Amino acid sequence: MFHALFLGFRQLADRSSRRVLLRCLLVASLTFALLVAAVAVLLANLDPTGLVWLDAGIAIAGSAAALVLAWLLFPVVIAAALGFFAEDVVEAVERRHYPDLPPPQGMGVAENAWSTLRFAAVALLLNLLALPLYLIPGVNLLIYLALNGYLLGREYFELVAVRRLPRPTVTALRRRLRARLWLAGVVIAALLAVPGFNLVAPVVAIAFMVHLFEGLRRDRGLAPGQGAPSRSGRVVAARRAGDGSI
Repeated sequence: MFHALFLGFRQLADRSSRRVLLRCLLVASLTFALLVAAVAVLLANLDPTGLVWLDAGIAIAGSAAALVLAWLLFPVVIAAALGFFAEDVVEAVERRHYPDLPPPQGMGVAENAWSTLRFAAVALLLNLLALPLYLIPGVNLLIYLALNGYLLGREYFELVAVRRLPRPTVTALRRRLRARLWLAGVVIAALLAVPGFNLVAPVVAIAFMVHLFEGLRRDRGLAPGQGAPSRSGRVVAARRAGDGSI
């Protein structure tokens, strides 16, 4: 996992990724600005006490609250936003590190849109339900990493894996590797929580997951586009079984 993360960071220096990086920076900045504006408008329209002077004070405090809330929701919102063009990042990584891969099977536009919207709805709902816990010092960081680690690990893994494996195989593999993917999601959530760096962190996160997925796929002998081990994978498994290494 550490090697995959290291390669993910190196992707920022890849010349072929600069256009994708600039696009990601633009989308991330716009997403954060819109998120802050949406939260600010929502808070401004609240009339919690009915007292003008007190509500005005709450509205002022709400400006700071809008920034904090937008920062908390940013990881899941940007994951949903990038779902529509993450393909460019994945292709840049595969072109440089895995040129032997065949063309991906990919997902249909409708399936991709539905998957992205479903993830965004569930992730936003769970984060809003956890919002009271975010107000508890010390506990808030643990809740943030644990919850978003699960959500982001699952989303980024499926985003990458469904290009190469059938959906049922991806689901089975995700369930088998849930602990490792949760840990990878925690790493991604931590990267997306760093102010400033979170604007380019999605590129690192996607590249990181591509390397992690390819390592897992090849270790298990899963050929791209297939749900069963490849011939080379079966040979390796047979050899390991013969020498007792499994």
